[in-house]
Amino acid sequence: MADIHAAAFPTSRSWGAEEIASLIESPLVTVLTHMHGFAIVRTVAQEAELLTIAVLPRAQRMGVGHILMQNWLGSTQAHEAFLEVAADNAPAMSLYMRHGFAEVARRNAYYKRSDGTSVDAIVMRATLPLRHGTPIPL
Repeated sequence: MADIHAAAFPTSRSWGAEEIASLIESPLVTVLTHMHGFAIVRTVAQEAELLTIAVLPRAQRMGVGHILMQNWLGSTQAHEAFLEVAADNAPAMSLYMRHGFAEVARRNAYYKRSDGTSVDAIVMRATLPLRHGTPIPL
């Protein structure tokens, strides 16, 4: 998963294997996998947070992110979902909006790029229906 994360985020600090392993040890964390990507989600009470979603570059814009999002939102019992996305990541923002997320806040200069620049994080939220769709087979 660390290799996929590094490939998916080449201009930002990616998550290492130890960081990912530490996260997924928590009983509050769920990992959704696909042969070309994964998503890590934390759910506390009635709130779910997408911690990261990573898709290999060769599989981006081929529906992998959509499948991971559908499986997450289709399986969670949470009533609200949150995520953060880099303001310059238009494809990801489009994906999230397609799944009912809208901007609720902004964190100025939150993401540090490898070239020394920074980009804002957009905090997005979705109110989830009580019933969700059926997960899509991986």
